[in-house]
Amino acid sequence: MQVQPAAGYAGDVSPQLAYQWFLSGEAVLVDVRSDAEREWVGFVPGAVPAAWKQWPGMGVNPAFDTALAAAVPAGKKVVLLCRSGVRSIAAARHAAEALGLEAYNILEGFEGDPNGQAHRGRQGGWRFHGLPWRQN
Repeated sequence: MQVQPAAGYAGDVSPQLAYQWFLSGEAVLVDVRSDAEREWVGFVPGAVPAAWKQWPGMGVNPAFDTALAAAVPAGKKVVLLCRSGVRSIAAARHAAEALGLEAYNILEGFEGDPNGQAHRGRQGGWRFHGLPWRQN
């Protein structure tokens, strides 16, 4: 479980390493999925909800910077989680460049990539690795 280098932000980390940092208080876990995704698919207890893009239309959330700045104390890392680890790259890059945060993307996201039957959650992702999550 090592940090993988990335362009424009601190790096990419496995869900397991992100969870270790979150548990130890070394990092704030921010879920950048839309409100609808967290509500319908599931969420990580204790994660800060701050959508990078909002449904419908998936436009960039104008409140993202304010939410992130309020959630991440000075000197703390932030690990960003989305569905598959793609939106969280853009959010991590933005957090690093615009807000000066030590921002990391969580590889595989919450649900991982689709398998051969186009189903998520069966190969990779936060849930797949048995990390804590809940569903309403």
